[in-house]
Amino acid sequence: MRIDELIARRTEPLFSFEFFPPQTQEGERKLFEAVAALRELEPAFVSVTKTGSSTQTDTIDLVKRINTEQGIEAAAHITCAGATRAALARSLEELASTGLENVLALRGDPPAGADAFTATDDGFSHAAELVALIASGYAGLCPIAACYPDTHPEAADRDIDMFHLRAKVDAGARVLITNLFFSNEAFFDFVTRAREAGIDVPIVPGIMPITSASQIERFTAMGGITIPPRLRAALEARADSPDAVQDLGVAYATLQCAELLAAGVPGIHFYTLNRSPATRAILSALKLLRPWDDPARPPRETVAGNQ
Repeated sequence: MRIDELIARRTEPLFSFEFFPPQTQEGERKLFEAVAALRELEPAFVSVTKTGSSTQTDTIDLVKRINTEQGIEAAAHITCAGATRAALARSLEELASTGLENVLALRGDPPAGADAFTATDDGFSHAAELVALIASGYAGLCPIAACYPDTHPEAADRDIDMFHLRAKVDAGARVLITNLFFSNEAFFDFVTRAREAGIDVPIVPGIMPITSASQIERFTAMGGITIPPRLRAALEARADSPDAVQDLGVAYATLQCAELLAAGVPGIHFYTLNRSPATRAILSALKLLRPWDDPARPPRETVAGNQ
């Protein structure tokens, strides 16, 4: 089912997971172990990225396998990076032929060592162009786009970033999933500004549980993501204990998700890094706590969006 329809029909928040294509047979085995472990938590859907070392076919093959073998709705990431319009059309036709209905349309990252993204000859420069291609030529596919509570690292300022986001929605994006973030206030501020800009589609927060201090430093540096001072201090205090860092990461993400769900977000999209334990612990606690049922904290009107 299309993710925009899943959100519109939901009676409770939806939970979803993101994976990336493994590079080895052992990595593939661990990936499907993680998918199987998380399947018990009844995800609404999973998504599969396209990494710099993988092909678009790798991503499409994985979403087909996950859907067929695990019975989970799956969305493929399709990126403009290194692809002509004709190649993108072929990827979309292949995806549509599988019977799957969801695609996350992304511009993609600059190639390794490059300072800026450059479109390939007869390719697209912006994700909005890919969204428009999907919306105009592939009526059965639900176009999903990315957004950035901490502002896209290449945007000159947050107003320009919002301008580009509005272009994706105007082109036909039906759902937005955020990049990872660690400040809920930044997320709530972002959603408020998006609604004021006329963006009314559902905005799903993306959460990455911290499992490694050095790894999260790399991710945040690359993506221009802010780590709140108190969280950074807590991580630094546990720098010599990987287990303590992971315990803190699980606890922080659980509290972060609980506040978001109490505020009325349509769901949570977890960046799993192809592992299951941290995400399983967080989601199991959330399903027990059910913060979305808390009568003392009425939902914020702007958070859910067009349902």
